[in-house]
Amino acid sequence: MDLNPIHSILFNAHILYSLVLGVWAALMAARSQSISGNFWGAVATNSILAGIILLVGIIMWASGLQPERLWLYLLYMAWLVVIMPGLFTLLRGRDDRSAAVAFAILAFFNASVSASMVQRLVVGPWA
Repeated sequence: MDLNPIHSILFNAHILYSLVLGVWAALMAARSQSISGNFWGAVATNSILAGIILLVGIIMWASGLQPERLWLYLLYMAWLVVIMPGLFTLLRGRDDRSAAVAFAILAFFNASVSASMVQRLVVGPWA
């Protein structure tokens, strides 16, 4: 079974999901709303999606496929898995406007890092 297309689709979904999270958090910050439980669930979903992408990448690596720079791929994917829950921990669960701004900035940063990974061929092609 070729996992290359699945990995690519999931990674593109992660980029789009991060953009949507950024817009959502920015809108909450602009409206001075507190962060809702729905947003926390979306943050968890974002991290779980990154973890699934990393797992698919590890399965592909174990089956003999490898991107050009495996160590860089693993480093970036580890970042994408842990940074959103890490920011939640650093903010100690705050749900005010400044927390929404922080999550918006981080979500946009994650989307740009992910897009950069695609452009620099860090996420593939796996050969």
